[in-house]
Amino acid sequence: MGNERFRPKHLGKKLRQLRLALGLSQTELVKRLALEGEIWYTQISSYELGRRDPPLRILLRYAQVAGICTDVLIDDELDLPEKLPSKPKHSRRSL
Repeated sequence: MGNERFRPKHLGKKLRQLRLALGLSQTELVKRLALEGEIWYTQISSYELGRRDPPLRILLRYAQVAGICTDVLIDDELDLPEKLPSKPKHSRRSL
């Protein structure tokens, strides 16, 4: 009660779908995410297979590279756009 962590069921599938839609290998994706030296392609595989959840910072990078909102990745009710990279429906603003 209260200690259960929300875990999207389709996150791994969406991350894989996103990478393939961009035409990138796992190694190329690490470079595109600008995370070389911080994560390895094997971690991308773990995310895509649902074995590990990426940290929020990495989810944000995925969304930025794909031009989508993080909601699309996290919300199981939302589908990825047909065309990637997309144009986000929101603009960046400072907090």
